[in-house]
Amino acid sequence: MKVKGRNFVEMLSEEEIAKIIDRMASAINADLEGKNPYFLVMMNGAFIFASDLLRKITIPCGLAFVRYSSYEGMKTTGKVVPVIPVPADVKGRNVVIIEDIVDTGITMEAFLKELKNFSPESVRIASFLTKPEARQREVLVDYVGKEIENKFVLGYGLDYDGLGRNIPSLLVLDESTQ
Repeated sequence: MKVKGRNFVEMLSEEEIAKIIDRMASAINADLEGKNPYFLVMMNGAFIFASDLLRKITIPCGLAFVRYSSYEGMKTTGKVVPVIPVPADVKGRNVVIIEDIVDTGITMEAFLKELKNFSPESVRIASFLTKPEARQREVLVDYVGKEIENKFVLGYGLDYDGLGRNIPSLLVLDESTQ
């Protein structure tokens, strides 16, 4: 598939993604049974992952959306900007942050610092993807869908300059054709 003149190839099919979601939801359901978790969905990228994951959550829970940004195009700017802030009602709750990808950890580290000001009971992170090679900040991801190489990915909620979020599978930049 070509997006903005760059070639992308499939990394994870819809079927593989569904299996990842099932595994993650089972772990969250087991770990947080009786704890009434409060899910914070990191927008914009995590909305598709969150939708699929939350439909598999069988325990009572709350939900809100937050948005912090640090990307322009294919690169992080290194500066984290809050767009939709943390809701005040996370105080005393068992929070699960739903994220599409934790790569450098810069955005997540900044978000965790702000979230701490709201005194949640506990905080866990559920990320569809992680890129350990790209990590610049120490961030513990409690529920990992898949660890991937430090390559640019697209689809399943992740975008390239606003394009490709609607692709149902996960694609990776085909560096052999660039």
